[in-house]
Formats: sequence, structure tokens, C-alpha cells
Amino acid sequence: MRGNRIDDQEIGMLCLHLIKLSLVYINTLMIQQVLAEPSWSGRLNTDDQRGITPMIHSHINPYGSFRLDLNIRLPLDPPRFGRQSVGAQLLLGYDQLTG
Repeated sequence: MRGNRIDDQEIGMLCLHLIKLSLVYINTLMIQQVLAEPSWSGRLNTDDQRGITPMIHSHINPYGSFRLDLNIRLPLDPPRFGRQSVGAQLLLGYDQLTG
């Protein structure tokens, strides 16, 4: 951040919050996908389940090279909250538009 302008500092902090929330969302989807596999059904006890957190960040490399391919999607299933959540509707709508 350059300077001491409060507005610039606030925007910088809001951007960091957005990045953190995005990381937690993706980590949550990945953890749900792994825990849905049958091989994990009986392996975790109560203490293990309490220790699971989506705030992990050791798999993030902020200083390396990033391969970004906007033509493919992450292999994550949309979350299932009730009949069909707004997020799932958006994802399904996007998939229908992109073919």
C-alpha cells in the first residue's frame, strides 16, 4: 500500500479479506470432496474431525509461477444445500452457457 490514505488502506484490507474467504471456500469444497470418499468414512474419530479446518494454506505458493487455464474448471462438485442453492444454480447456468 502506498501512502497513508485511509481509503487505500481500507480497499487493501478488503481485498485481503476477499482472498482469504475465497481460499476458505475452495478449501472447504476440497475437504468435503475428500471426506465424501468411502475410504475416509471410518478413519476419523471425533478429535480428528474437530481438527479439520479450511484455513490451511501450506498448499499455496504465493511466489512461484501460476498456470492459469480459463478454459477448464476446477474439478470440484457444487455444494449441495437443500434443493438447489443459488451458488449451484449459478454454476449450473454457467455450465449450460459454456457448453
